[in-house]
Amino acid sequence: MHHLGQTRSAIRADHLLQTPDTFVRAPLPGMVAATAVVHVGPALGAKFTQYTAELEAGGALGPAQAQRFVYVIEGDLESGGLRLGPDHYTFAPQDTTAAWTSPQGARMAVIEKNYQPLEGSPAPAAFTGDESAVEPQALLNDPAIQVRRLLPEDTAFDFAVNTMTYDPGASLPMVEMHVMEHGLLMLAGEGIYRLGDCWYPVAAGDFIWMAPYCPQWFGALGKKPAKYLIYKDWNRHPLA
Repeated sequence: MHHLGQTRSAIRADHLLQTPDTFVRAPLPGMVAATAVVHVGPALGAKFTQYTAELEAGGALGPAQAQRFVYVIEGDLESGGLRLGPDHYTFAPQDTTAAWTSPQGARMAVIEKNYQPLEGSPAPAAFTGDESAVEPQALLNDPAIQVRRLLPEDTAFDFAVNTMTYDPGASLPMVEMHVMEHGLLMLAGEGIYRLGDCWYPVAAGDFIWMAPYCPQWFGALGKKPAKYLIYKDWNRHPLA
């Protein structure tokens, strides 16, 4: 229906739904044989940037200018003898110079945020991880919703990144409203998201930004689990 100007994408003062049919690709400085779909950033009022990077064979992501979290969706990445495959991830602190390359091509979620120091806590160090090695935890004792925390529960980190997996028919137990903002990338499945006073069908590949205090709720639909990667600012006082 593109010839009629229709899309599921929508933007309001407190949220954004960006669907793949509206993605625009462009390289970012430092990228080699790669492009980015920038989903959100300061231009929309967010205090972080999230984009999907798509690397060709031999492509490079380039060095980080801010803290960077990378989650591999497809393909593989290499840096300094380390190799990451699908569902692997890496964190790099501010001003890290190491660049990630892809021998055969890759697609990944990238989150970047300027670091907010906390007195008494040293800045976090770089590390890599494998989502499958993270012990899932039931959300509020509901085994139909499994949460995996990909960053350590350490006050050195000023943001959190989790994956959340919902059995078909599972839903959040409440409509949430809170001071944290979110960046959310649907990785699998489908469902219904309430954002503000709007209700949206969502599916794998969609991106959602939620401003602070945006009313939010999700319910999974379909015959297979729904899964998303979600960012939130964390571990810092609102006045900081």
